[in-house]
Amino acid sequence: MQAEKFVYPQYGVPLVEAYDHRFEAVFIILHPFISVPQQLAWKVTRKYPPDSDIIAVGTASPWANVGRQTGLNSCARLNQALLTAGGSLTAELADHDGKEALLALLQSQSLWMPAQGRFEPLIQRDLLRVFSSSGYEHVIHVPEFPDVNPVASIRLAELQDEQVPFPVSGTLLAPDSSFLFTVDWDSFFTLFYGPRAFLLRMARGLRLEGFFATAHTDHAWFNYSMGCATVTLSPEHWQTV
Repeated sequence: MQAEKFVYPQYGVPLVEAYDHRFEAVFIILHPFISVPQQLAWKVTRKYPPDSDIIAVGTASPWANVGRQTGLNSCARLNQALLTAGGSLTAELADHDGKEALLALLQSQSLWMPAQGRFEPLIQRDLLRVFSSSGYEHVIHVPEFPDVNPVASIRLAELQDEQVPFPVSGTLLAPDSSFLFTVDWDSFFTLFYGPRAFLLRMARGLRLEGFFATAHTDHAWFNYSMGCATVTLSPEHWQTV
Protein backbone atom coordinates (compact mmCIF):
# COMPACT_ATOMS: atom_id res chain seq x y z
CA MET A 1 0.00 0.00 0.00
CA GLN A 2 1.35 3.42 -0.96
CA ALA A 3 2.03 5.88 1.86
CA GLU A 4 -0.60 8.27 0.48
CA LYS A 5 -3.28 5.72 1.40
CA PHE A 6 -2.55 5.92 5.13
CA VAL A 7 -4.78 8.91 5.83
CA TYR A 8 -7.30 9.00 8.66
CA PRO A 9 -9.88 6.16 8.38
CA GLN A 10 -13.24 6.67 6.74
CA TYR A 11 -16.08 7.66 9.08
CA GLY A 12 -18.84 5.14 9.76
CA VAL A 13 -16.60 2.09 9.31
CA PRO A 14 -15.12 0.13 12.24
CA LEU A 15 -11.64 1.43 12.94
CA VAL A 16 -10.08 -2.05 12.89
CA GLU A 17 -11.20 -2.48 9.26
CA ALA A 18 -9.18 0.49 8.02
CA TYR A 19 -6.24 0.18 5.63
CA ASP A 20 -7.60 -3.06 4.12
CA HIS A 21 -7.34 -4.84 7.51
CA ARG A 22 -3.56 -4.41 7.41
CA PHE A 23 -3.21 -3.89 11.18
CA GLU A 24 -4.12 -6.34 13.91
CA ALA A 25 -5.35 -3.72 16.38
CA VAL A 26 -5.89 -0.03 17.08
CA PHE A 27 -5.35 1.66 20.43
CA ILE A 28 -7.18 4.95 20.96
CA ILE A 29 -4.82 7.36 22.77
CA LEU A 30 -6.74 9.97 24.74
CA HIS A 31 -5.13 13.40 24.52
CA PRO A 32 -4.39 14.37 28.14
CA PHE A 33 -5.78 17.46 29.79
CA ILE A 34 -3.09 20.04 30.48
CA SER A 35 -2.22 21.10 34.02
CA VAL A 36 -0.35 24.42 34.07
CA PRO A 37 1.08 26.81 36.68
CA GLN A 38 -1.37 29.32 38.12
CA GLN A 39 -0.07 32.16 35.93
CA LEU A 40 -1.21 30.28 32.81
CA ALA A 41 -4.69 29.40 34.11
CA TRP A 42 -7.81 30.56 32.26
CA LYS A 43 -8.87 32.88 35.09
CA VAL A 44 -5.54 34.71 34.77
CA THR A 45 -4.85 34.81 31.02
CA ARG A 46 -8.23 34.12 29.38
CA LYS A 47 -6.32 32.55 26.48
CA TYR A 48 -5.03 29.10 25.58
CA PRO A 49 -1.32 28.69 26.34
CA PRO A 50 1.11 28.47 23.40
CA ASP A 51 2.67 25.13 22.58
CA SER A 52 6.04 26.31 23.89
CA ASP A 53 4.55 26.86 27.36
CA ILE A 54 2.59 23.61 27.25
CA ILE A 55 5.75 21.65 26.48
CA ALA A 56 7.94 23.60 28.92
CA VAL A 57 5.73 23.69 32.03
CA GLY A 58 2.55 21.76 31.30
CA THR A 59 1.91 18.30 32.73
CA ALA A 60 -0.56 15.64 31.62
CA SER A 61 -3.76 15.20 33.62
CA PRO A 62 -5.66 11.97 32.83
CA TRP A 63 -9.23 11.86 31.59
CA ALA A 64 -10.02 9.59 34.54
CA ASN A 65 -9.21 12.42 36.99
CA VAL A 66 -11.39 14.88 35.08
CA GLY A 67 -14.17 12.32 34.88
CA ARG A 68 -14.20 11.86 38.65
CA GLN A 69 -14.33 15.61 39.27
CA THR A 70 -17.07 16.35 36.74
CA GLY A 71 -19.26 13.28 37.22
CA LEU A 72 -18.78 12.35 33.55
CA ASN A 73 -18.34 8.70 34.38
CA SER A 74 -17.03 7.29 31.10
CA CYS A 75 -14.51 8.54 28.61
CA ALA A 76 -17.24 8.35 25.97
CA ARG A 77 -19.26 10.95 27.93
CA LEU A 78 -16.18 13.07 28.49
CA ASN A 79 -15.37 12.93 24.78
CA GLN A 80 -18.94 14.02 24.04
CA ALA A 81 -18.59 16.96 26.44
CA LEU A 82 -15.29 17.97 24.82
CA LEU A 83 -16.78 17.81 21.32
CA THR A 84 -19.76 19.83 22.49
CA ALA A 85 -17.47 22.47 24.01
CA GLY A 86 -15.55 22.62 20.74
CA GLY A 87 -18.74 23.03 18.70
CA SER A 88 -18.23 19.81 16.74
CA LEU A 89 -21.57 18.11 17.49
CA THR A 90 -25.00 18.82 16.09
CA ALA A 91 -27.79 19.73 18.51
CA GLU A 92 -29.23 16.22 18.83
CA LEU A 93 -25.84 14.74 19.74
CA ALA A 94 -24.52 17.55 21.96
CA ASP A 95 -24.25 17.16 25.74
CA HIS A 96 -24.73 20.67 27.08
CA ASP A 97 -24.86 19.60 30.74
CA GLY A 98 -21.59 17.75 30.29
CA LYS A 99 -20.07 20.75 28.57
CA GLU A 100 -21.05 23.06 31.45
CA ALA A 101 -19.66 20.64 34.04
CA LEU A 102 -16.40 20.43 32.12
CA LEU A 103 -16.04 24.19 31.61
CA ALA A 104 -16.82 24.86 35.27
CA LEU A 105 -13.94 22.58 36.27
CA LEU A 106 -11.51 24.09 33.76
CA GLN A 107 -12.35 27.63 34.78
CA SER A 108 -11.90 26.88 38.48
CA GLN A 109 -8.53 25.14 38.18
CA SER A 110 -5.21 25.58 36.38
CA LEU A 111 -6.33 23.11 33.75
CA TRP A 112 -6.92 23.30 30.00
CA MET A 113 -8.68 21.08 27.48
CA PRO A 114 -6.41 18.90 25.34
CA ALA A 115 -5.57 19.87 21.80
CA GLN A 116 -8.30 19.26 19.22
CA GLY A 117 -7.50 17.91 15.78
CA ARG A 118 -3.73 17.74 16.12
CA PHE A 119 -0.99 15.69 17.71
CA GLU A 120 -1.16 16.79 21.35
CA PRO A 121 2.09 18.56 22.33
CA LEU A 122 2.29 16.65 25.63
CA ILE A 123 2.47 13.27 23.88
CA GLN A 124 4.65 14.22 20.90
CA ARG A 125 7.80 13.01 22.66
CA ASP A 126 6.08 9.73 23.48
CA LEU A 127 5.20 9.17 19.84
CA LEU A 128 8.82 9.75 18.86
CA ARG A 129 9.94 7.27 21.52
CA VAL A 130 7.88 4.58 19.83
CA PHE A 131 9.84 5.14 16.60
CA SER A 132 13.22 5.31 18.33
CA SER A 133 12.62 2.22 20.48
CA SER A 134 11.68 0.36 17.30
CA GLY A 135 15.02 1.23 15.71
CA TYR A 136 13.82 3.63 13.01
CA GLU A 137 15.81 6.67 11.95
CA HIS A 138 13.04 8.22 9.87
CA VAL A 139 9.36 9.02 10.28
CA ILE A 140 7.06 9.11 7.26
CA HIS A 141 4.60 12.00 7.49
CA VAL A 142 1.43 11.58 5.46
CA PRO A 143 -0.42 14.94 5.44
CA GLU A 144 -4.16 15.16 5.90
CA PHE A 145 -4.53 15.90 2.18
CA PRO A 146 -1.66 14.13 0.35
CA ASP A 147 -3.04 15.21 -3.01
CA VAL A 148 -2.30 18.81 -1.96
CA ASN A 149 0.80 18.39 0.24
CA PRO A 150 3.47 15.77 -0.42
CA VAL A 151 4.36 12.82 1.79
CA ALA A 152 7.68 13.49 3.55
CA SER A 153 10.37 11.38 5.16
CA ILE A 154 11.69 13.20 8.23
CA ARG A 155 14.82 12.24 10.15
CA LEU A 156 13.86 11.20 13.65
CA ALA A 157 16.85 13.04 15.16
CA GLU A 158 15.69 16.31 13.61
CA LEU A 159 12.29 15.94 15.25
CA GLN A 160 13.84 15.00 18.58
CA ASP A 161 16.20 17.99 18.49
CA GLU A 162 13.41 20.29 17.24
CA GLN A 163 15.42 21.17 14.12
CA VAL A 164 12.17 20.70 12.20
CA PRO A 165 8.68 21.33 13.60
CA PHE A 166 6.58 18.40 14.70
CA PRO A 167 3.81 17.73 12.15
CA VAL A 168 0.57 19.27 13.32
CA SER A 169 -1.78 16.64 11.94
CA GLY A 170 -2.08 13.79 9.46
CA THR A 171 -0.37 10.42 9.92
CA LEU A 172 3.04 9.39 11.27
CA LEU A 173 3.97 6.11 9.63
CA ALA A 174 6.80 3.66 10.31
CA PRO A 175 9.10 3.30 7.25
CA ASP A 176 8.05 -0.34 6.84
CA SER A 177 4.36 0.49 7.47
CA SER A 178 4.30 -1.76 10.54
CA PHE A 179 2.56 0.83 12.73
CA LEU A 180 1.20 4.36 12.54
CA PHE A 181 -0.34 7.23 14.47
CA THR A 182 -3.13 9.28 12.92
CA VAL A 183 -5.32 12.14 14.14
CA ASP A 184 -8.53 13.66 12.79
CA TRP A 185 -9.21 17.37 12.38
CA ASP A 186 -11.69 17.78 15.27
CA SER A 187 -10.82 14.88 17.59
CA PHE A 188 -9.34 14.73 21.08
CA PHE A 189 -7.60 11.41 20.49
CA THR A 190 -4.93 9.80 18.32
CA LEU A 191 -5.29 6.36 16.74
CA PHE A 192 -2.31 4.01 17.18
CA TYR A 193 -2.35 1.09 14.71
CA GLY A 194 -0.10 -1.99 14.78
CA PRO A 195 0.35 -5.46 16.31
CA ARG A 196 -1.73 -5.72 19.49
CA ALA A 197 1.10 -6.89 21.74
CA PHE A 198 3.32 -4.06 20.48
CA LEU A 199 0.61 -1.45 21.05
CA LEU A 200 -0.03 -2.70 24.57
CA ARG A 201 3.69 -2.74 25.43
CA MET A 202 4.23 0.78 24.13
CA ALA A 203 1.09 2.21 25.73
CA ARG A 204 1.92 0.70 29.11
CA GLY A 205 5.57 1.70 28.95
CA LEU A 206 4.72 5.29 28.07
CA ARG A 207 1.64 5.40 30.35
CA LEU A 208 -0.63 6.47 27.51
CA GLU A 209 -4.24 6.66 28.66
CA GLY A 210 -6.62 4.98 26.24
CA PHE A 211 -8.34 1.77 25.17
CA PHE A 212 -8.38 -0.80 22.39
CA ALA A 213 -11.04 -0.48 19.73
CA THR A 214 -13.42 -3.42 19.55
CA ALA A 215 -14.66 -4.99 16.32
CA HIS A 216 -17.41 -2.37 16.15
CA THR A 217 -15.73 0.80 17.47
CA ASP A 218 -15.83 3.58 14.90
CA HIS A 219 -14.82 7.24 14.84
CA ALA A 220 -17.98 8.32 16.69
CA TRP A 221 -17.33 6.22 19.81
CA PHE A 222 -18.49 9.16 21.96
CA ASN A 223 -22.04 8.02 21.13
CA TYR A 224 -21.64 4.51 22.58
CA SER A 225 -23.85 3.75 25.58
CA MET A 226 -21.18 1.41 26.94
CA GLY A 227 -18.60 4.18 27.02
CA CYS A 228 -15.04 2.99 26.63
CA ALA A 229 -14.60 0.97 29.76
CA THR A 230 -13.78 -2.04 27.53
CA VAL A 231 -10.02 -2.50 27.73
CA THR A 232 -8.69 0.74 29.22
CA LEU A 233 -5.22 0.63 30.71
CA SER A 234 -6.76 1.65 34.02
CA PRO A 235 -10.28 0.19 33.88
CA GLU A 236 -10.76 0.58 37.62
CA HIS A 237 -10.85 4.35 37.11
CA TRP A 238 -14.00 4.23 34.99
CA GLN A 239 -17.50 3.15 35.84
CA THR A 240 -19.36 1.14 33.25
CA VAL A 241 -22.62 2.75 32.21
